[in-house]
Amino acid sequence: MSTRQPLVPDRLLSDVRSIIADARASAIRSVDSARVMMYWQLGKYIVEEKQGGKQRVDYGSRLLCNLAKVMEPEYGSGFFYRQLAFCRQFYLAYPIVNALRSQFNWMQYRLLIQIPDTEKREYYELKTQLVRERKRIEQLLDNATHSGASIP
Repeated sequence: MSTRQPLVPDRLLSDVRSIIADARASAIRSVDSARVMMYWQLGKYIVEEKQGGKQRVDYGSRLLCNLAKVMEPEYGSGFFYRQLAFCRQFYLAYPIVNALRSQFNWMQYRLLIQIPDTEKREYYELKTQLVRERKRIEQLLDNATHSGASIP
């Protein structure tokens, strides 16, 4: 009884899959990063240009409602009133663009900006970062263990 050789060696297949997975993950991160920057810039524009830098719009102003009525039909559901309010809130919570963390996506920022206490928000940012780092280290160790590499 003879054993057949696989059409593609396991190592080659594993490496090709890894390259594809890494490229896909990189593309997703790029899109997420661009999306975060777009929402931050929208928030900045709303606060600085249309609210004169004030925390709130003047009473009776329907700025976000009117903007959403125009933007949503043209650009889709990402520009409804509540989303524009999140953009404004995002900029108010993170007025310095360099303070944004590239590892967070828009959904994570939406959760973070709903924490009014700055210290608590920073605590959760750090905790999230530490959890991610731990998972990354565990994955590296797991990959090294499965590939037969020795761990120093």
